[in-house]
Amino acid sequence: MKHWSLRSRLFVLIILPLIFVACGAAAVRYIMAERMSQRLYDNTLLTVALTISRDVVLSEGDVLTEKLLDSLTSALGDPVYYRIEGPEGRFITGYSDAPPLPEDTEVLSGVPYFYDSVNFGSRVRVVTLREFIAEPQFGGWVTVDVWQTVNQRDAFSLQLLIQSITIMAVVIMAAALLVWFSINLGLRPLLQLREAVALRSPDDLRPIRRKVPKEVRNLVGTMNALFERLAEAFALRNAFISDAAHQLRNPIAAIQAQAEAATTAPDEPTLRRRVAELAETARNTGRLTQQLLSMEKAQGRKSQAARSEVDLVGLLKGLCQSFAEMHLRKGCDISFERVGTPTPVWIDQIMVGEAIENLLDNAVRYGCIDGGEIVVRLTFAQDRAIIRVQDNGPGVPVEARGRLFDRFFRGQDDASGGCGLGLAIIKDVALAHAGQVRLAESETGAAFEFQIPVMASQ
Repeated sequence: MKHWSLRSRLFVLIILPLIFVACGAAAVRYIMAERMSQRLYDNTLLTVALTISRDVVLSEGDVLTEKLLDSLTSALGDPVYYRIEGPEGRFITGYSDAPPLPEDTEVLSGVPYFYDSVNFGSRVRVVTLREFIAEPQFGGWVTVDVWQTVNQRDAFSLQLLIQSITIMAVVIMAAALLVWFSINLGLRPLLQLREAVALRSPDDLRPIRRKVPKEVRNLVGTMNALFERLAEAFALRNAFISDAAHQLRNPIAAIQAQAEAATTAPDEPTLRRRVAELAETARNTGRLTQQLLSMEKAQGRKSQAARSEVDLVGLLKGLCQSFAEMHLRKGCDISFERVGTPTPVWIDQIMVGEAIENLLDNAVRYGCIDGGEIVVRLTFAQDRAIIRVQDNGPGVPVEARGRLFDRFFRGQDDASGGCGLGLAIIKDVALAHAGQVRLAESETGAAFEFQIPVMASQ
């Protein structure tokens, strides 16, 4: 039923148990009816035995009249045979070859004994009756054996079976029609909901306001929450595309203009200068593109699937060493400190590493313009890890602190060549890890604290 519709599943899950119950009920009804019919036939056979014994006694041992045998056969539907034995097993009348009694069977006085047997190749039902008769000629214990073929009984049992199957088949078909109609009626609100959603345009992410059964209200609520998240994601994506187009338009135009200017340089020194300016603009444009992609990646990697248990000390040491080697010639000194007992954290190593790189890059750009010192301190608190990056540069102007983490925000006197996305990326990474980033108090320069919770591996 993996690819079946909900309607088909419900129908099968309801009808199959009904079929099993109906088959069981038909079998029980057949067994009960067969037992009842056997009881009725046995009582009739006992009556015949009593009738035959009384008729033989009254006729003083004469064979039953053909008229009586015909009447019994007509009434019972199967031929009737009998045998009467007097005291000491003396044959009196009837058929000489009676079906044998089962072994170790004792017939009690006045109690009829029924059993199944075979006579002349045919299955028969036999009743044996032992009575004491006070009559001059047959006085004493008399044994009466009466048997009859079971063809009529088998036909009657087959008729009962056919009736049971027919009745249950009619019941099942009627139930199937009613169940199918009821399922369609019950699923009508879901079908209407499906049609309403199918008629929506791809851009229509409004919440579903239709009345639905309470069993699917949670599903509709989850869908509305999904629509809301999708609308937010699309809004963020559209804003990113708009911002990216706006930010890349001017650098690309500048590259084109500088490239055209280089082709018309009057001499080699001018050509070299214009090519150098073109290369610098291309580098800045490449960094802007990289930062834009990093921001988009930070906003999209919020799931737990990309996270793992990371040694934060090792990660910071490697990044500090790499930056120290890269900016050593600029006179920039980068040091690393650790406070507290190291604790593994559950993070997206790629995005956290990129956030720390942006913190270090900002410190180098704005705090080590003509050389300086950068201190990276990792503190393990009770429930969080705090990464503090501090430089000894001029610090952050007071008027710029309110918009410091906005996208594409740059100070009026910013000549570093940045694109205004580094701190926005750091903020997105921190929020994705249920943490935060802030501008901390510092006596000299600027200090940023990046905090993330210490979490158990999942």
